[in-house]
Amino acid sequence: MTLIIVATIDAQAQHIDAVRAALEAIVPLSRAESGCLRYELHLDNKIPTRFIMLEEWTDKAAHTGHEATPHFKTLVAAVGDKVVNIDIAELSKLK
Repeated sequence: MTLIIVATIDAQAQHIDAVRAALEAIVPLSRAESGCLRYELHLDNKIPTRFIMLEEWTDKAAHTGHEATPHFKTLVAAVGDKVVNIDIAELSKLK
């Protein structure tokens, strides 16, 4: 069964551009991973500091592997002190 991830990233207002750039940089690298089925970056239309990453992985192991990649670790380091909150929801599709 595939694993769906919804990552909500709330940037500090003064760091919107830096957070966006770091998130945009990881998209093509993540999409190239063998277990990645979907990796999309979105901006919340009502909250301009909120980014939403919609991800779909073949399984939990593929997502765990993603979190161990150099590009993911670079992202974490780049946004760590520039965000207010990061919320990660792991979902299983029912229908």
